[in-house]
This record gives sequence, structure tokens and C-alpha cells, in this order.
Amino acid sequence: MDKFSGQKNATQFLYPALEPFDRRMMDVGDGHQIYVEQSGARDGIPVVVLHGGPGGGCSPAMRRYFDPRHYRIILFDQRGCGRSKPHASVEHNTTWHLVADTECIREALGIDAWIVFGGSWGATLALVYAQSHPERVKHLVLRGVFTMTKAELDWFYGGGAGRFWPETWKRFQALVPEDERDDMIVAYHKRLFSGDRAEEVRFAKAWSSWENALATVQSTGQGGDSPAEYARAFARLENHYFRHGGFLGQDGYIYDHMPRIAHIPGIIVQGRYDMICPPDSAYRLAGLWPRVDLRIIGMAGHALSEPGISEELVRAMDRIARLY
Repeated sequence: MDKFSGQKNATQFLYPALEPFDRRMMDVGDGHQIYVEQSGARDGIPVVVLHGGPGGGCSPAMRRYFDPRHYRIILFDQRGCGRSKPHASVEHNTTWHLVADTECIREALGIDAWIVFGGSWGATLALVYAQSHPERVKHLVLRGVFTMTKAELDWFYGGGAGRFWPETWKRFQALVPEDERDDMIVAYHKRLFSGDRAEEVRFAKAWSSWENALATVQSTGQGGDSPAEYARAFARLENHYFRHGGFLGQDGYIYDHMPRIAHIPGIIVQGRYDMICPPDSAYRLAGLWPRVDLRIIGMAGHALSEPGISEELVRAMDRIARLY
């Protein structure tokens, strides 16, 4: 009997989150230390999990998409967030630093090549990492594709998604004077980096709430109240990256460099009703990637925890385990 039959709760699709067999702080230079953990099978198929945000941090739930009997699961908190230090720092913190950090981890753990698994911003980083080090990637597994283009940022911070959630968008805009609302990323940047801790936290919570409110297909438009320190790191890092176009140097960088990874097999799991990262990006990416399997999930939004997305990701990782 298929283990997913009749299941409706996302957690029922997942494997147990076993305790890591290795936790460490790794010095990656520039004054940064990053948290790294390993769990599952010590001699299993290595898979590195790239969390979202930027600034989201990793969590035990992210271990649960992989059969711990078969996978060696590597999670880490990217610069400036989670347990990495210094917290909420944007100094020496770019996509290229994170690509280098990912390679540093691979080398430190003695891994020749691994599966790279990432969603949302984690998908962006996975693609840029793979394009930079294609010989180190066995397989790519992506969810909620985001390619760091101006069009995607305009959609979410320029009023596109707000046309579906006008009341939620109005709350996000309300903290900013009307004459600054033509560029919400710049307007929030001014407050998130003001040096006034109370103001930074206030705007960080509003920034985080806007994104959280639209994460699931069952959303009510309420984004909740994130803990202050988490929200501050998340919002500052996201805003820093988005304000600089992900430090990629050109719009459409990922699409232009797809020939570098045309030979790498991949899977994309995409929610049909993803309000944060609409599916046209995943569709465009798939059109440039000969070896990708695009799975669009009908009643699903953006979140990793959406039942249909969780189910398909676990299925995918179970299939891949049989290949290696």
C-alpha cells in the first residue's frame, strides 16, 4: 500500500527528524561563523539543504524529507541567520559568499559530489551554486522556484501580489509615507538599517508578516507575529539581497547560465497558486533545462509545508535514493 494513500496532514508524509550525529560552527572568514549539522546515515547519499529567505535559517523539519536510512543530510544556517554569527549581519554577505561557503562545507566534510535541495531563495542559491560548480552536483531538487529577477521582485514588492491581497498589501504599505511607496524595498531598507533597534524590529516584523501571510494556499491574509530577533535577521538579509538584485550582476543571470547545468538531472516541485513565487518562473526554467522533471501541484501555494508539496518532495527523494 502506498504510504501516502489517504493522507492529508503534511507531517504524515515525512520521515522522523532524527538528532544530528554532528554539529559544528565553521569559520568561513570575513568574521563569519556558520552553523552546520549532519544527520541520517553517516555513509548515506549526501544531500545539502539550502534554506530560504535569505535569512530564514534551517530547522529540524527540513531533515524530514529524506529517508534517514539512505541519506546523509547536511543542513546549515547561511551567513547572518539562525545560529550563525554575527547575527543579522549583512557585511561580507552576498550570494557569492554563500556559494563559497557551500563549497567550504563540502570540502570540510570530504564529499566529492552531492544532491542539492532548496526552495524559494534556497532554489536560487542551489541554481547559482550548481552553475558555479556543476561537477559537484549529482541532482538538483527545487521547490517554489525564485530566480532573483526584477520581474519577480516587482511582483511581490511592487503591488502584483497585492492585487490579490489588497488588505494585506495595504497594511504592508501603511508604515511607509505615501511619497516613498513607489519602491517598497528601498523604503523598508531605510528603516531596517536605521540604527534604531525598536524601529528596525517594527519594520522587520511587518516585512516578515507580508511574506508569511501569502505563504500557503489556505492563507487568511494574516502573517502572524514573528519573534523579534528572527524577524530582524530575516528582513534585513532579504532586503539587503533584494536591493542588490542578489548580487548577480545582471537581470536573468540564472536563465542565461542554464547551459552550464543542462546535463544535471533535476526535479522542480511548484505550487500552482504560489503567490510569492508564481509558477511562470519554474515553467521558464524548465524550458531551458533538458533533464528536469517539472511537477506543478494543484492546490498548493509556496510553503514547504503545503501537503501536496511535502508529499511530492518525499516521493522525489525516495525515487532518487534508488538511483544512487
